Amino acid sequence: MRVAHIAPLLLVPAPTAAAEGLSLAGSVAQMILGLGLVLALLFGALLLIKRLSLPRGPAASSLRVVGAAAVGPRERVVLVEVGDKVLVLGVAQGQVESLHTFDAADFPSESPQASPEAAPASFADRLQRMMERR
Repeated sequence: MRVAHIAPLLLVPAPTAAAEGLSLAGSVAQMILGLGLVLALLFGALLLIKRLSLPRGPAASSLRVVGAAAVGPRERVVLVEVGDKVLVLGVAQGQVESLHTFDAADFPSESPQASPEAAPASFADRLQRMMERR
């Protein structure tokens, strides 16, 4: 009776090395194609999110964040330029409060530049000086 159970197993040919190689290559190709599809979907979703999050209409050009400073772990003071006004906003978790408002003409748009000699040297300049010293 035991031989009857083993006999069908003996008649099934064992997979050859070529068949195993094709099976492995097919599995790897399927895995790579699946990974490529997932990455393409993620990239497409990122582009869609970027496109949908861009401000539209007249508010897009009239609103500009001038600067921000953290005053706590979740609190910030933000300078926002709206038209000809500059707003100083206190931003905390779940709320935004106007702290001060003044005209944009009274607010310096750029920090005054020091003389070129007093400006910090770039990495390339520093490296050049060090090379000349040697």
